[in-house]
Amino acid sequence: MLKENFLLNLREIAAIPGAPGQEMEVVDKFVQWFTPYVDNIEVDHMGNLYVYKHGISPGPTLMVSAHSDEIACVVRDIDNRGFLKIERTGGMIESLLVGRKVNVHGHFGVIGIKAGHLQTPEERKRLPSIYELYVDVGANNKQDVLDMGIQIGDPITYISDIDTFTNQDLICGKAIDNRSCCVLLLELFKSLQSKDVSGTIVGVITVQEEVGLRGAKVATYRVNPDYAIVLDTIPCADTPDSLQSGYPVGIGNGPVIPALAGGSVRGNIMAPQKKELLIKYANESNVPYQLAVMSGASTDVSAVHLEREGVLAGAITIARRYSHSPVEVANLNDFVHAYKLLEKLVLDNGKWGNLSFLK
Repeated sequence: MLKENFLLNLREIAAIPGAPGQEMEVVDKFVQWFTPYVDNIEVDHMGNLYVYKHGISPGPTLMVSAHSDEIACVVRDIDNRGFLKIERTGGMIESLLVGRKVNVHGHFGVIGIKAGHLQTPEERKRLPSIYELYVDVGANNKQDVLDMGIQIGDPITYISDIDTFTNQDLICGKAIDNRSCCVLLLELFKSLQSKDVSGTIVGVITVQEEVGLRGAKVATYRVNPDYAIVLDTIPCADTPDSLQSGYPVGIGNGPVIPALAGGSVRGNIMAPQKKELLIKYANESNVPYQLAVMSGASTDVSAVHLEREGVLAGAITIARRYSHSPVEVANLNDFVHAYKLLEKLVLDNGKWGNLSFLK
């Protein structure tokens, strides 16, 4: 996988707004990108995108997925002066919203903030609630907003292009969670076009992960895979404010294999045989990896493994700094290593595709 091509595609796709339930433009772009490289392609009523690679010999059905939506807000109300009240969809953090540039259903806007000169000493110390925040789209009144085509329920997403640091391997911007892994999936199917596989490989770009892993549930039921691999980014703890967290995961140290993710109700404990398989292939491929236990975050695997009679599923994740912010930071080398591991797993689908709970 060429880092340059990966970054080029990520810049384009991350710039497209794709709030939960509003991923249409993102999905449309991926339909265009995947079509030349797959045997067939489908989009369901929910917006999940399915791409297929049929093998030359019988074997299991392996589903590999990544989610397309990003954290966002929606318009909750429009006041008579043309300012928009907002509600979150996904893990939007109030402290990161204030003073940001945003896209409101295709229109430029800013999240306003009371001038420091007018704030009381108490206000300067207090973090405003999301219900106190508002978006300014440059309108004079409510009718101006309606004439722009903005309505209650319309999506609001960050404006934040993907940039690189002086160290060109470090990238920063919005929607790295999880457009980056969608591009990784695209690169996989480009490679598979000229390779032979066993069974059926189904790539899925899921929707509405940020609001409860909803698309993954529908997609897994539809595909009914024998096995599944979920691709996602995951928070790390290599910055000064988190080094003592007891969560030893950082960017640049290879993909993360989450042995446990999510809380006691919604989460996933990766099956030992799946974890051992990922470690085995990482070692054989000379891919550095990190094992993680994190109860405070989850991925689509939490929904995938519970569908139908249960699916033996695992996750390959990429560490990111400043999660759910417009300045998420990741290391391109981690994606290269994740791709190497993923491709090896998929090409050997017929060899390892006989796992069971008792093995």
